[in-house]
Amino acid sequence: MSQKKDHYPFTIRKATEKDVKTLFTLVKELAEYEKLLDEVKATENDFLSFGFGTPSYFNALLVETDEGTPVGFALYFFTFSTFEGRPSLYLEDIYVKPVFRGKGIGKQLLKKLVQIAIEKDCNRMEWAVLNWNTPAIEFYQSLGAFPMNEWTTYRLNRETMETLKDTL
Repeated sequence: MSQKKDHYPFTIRKATEKDVKTLFTLVKELAEYEKLLDEVKATENDFLSFGFGTPSYFNALLVETDEGTPVGFALYFFTFSTFEGRPSLYLEDIYVKPVFRGKGIGKQLLKKLVQIAIEKDCNRMEWAVLNWNTPAIEFYQSLGAFPMNEWTTYRLNRETMETLKDTL
């Protein structure tokens, strides 16, 4: 099999409950890259329960070299657009280990997600990117993705929700 200079032999597959430890390790690597490791509160058991229990709240793809070395992942779930009247695929996280970047792995991972979104009759795919992550922003824009500048993301954390549940 001849290899192009910018490609690397790898496999993308749906993660299973046997992959929880690997998936969680990659999530921590992503958090470290994003300078957010201190915000990781999740455990392997959380990933097992919420990703592979009933109900399942997320799906994940795992990227491995042909030798079986894990090099990346994508974690996603489905939302619903009231205006579109169709589901949307929300990409929570995508990560390729730095040493494997620039080899076409990220593009193929996104291509697989696009295929899944189309199979599920989604009208769009969305994700967030940190404002400082210029390489990711440039990569996404090179694919035709565009920022939703007119929208601001808001969040309630668990502590705030606990306070609000009895006061609203």
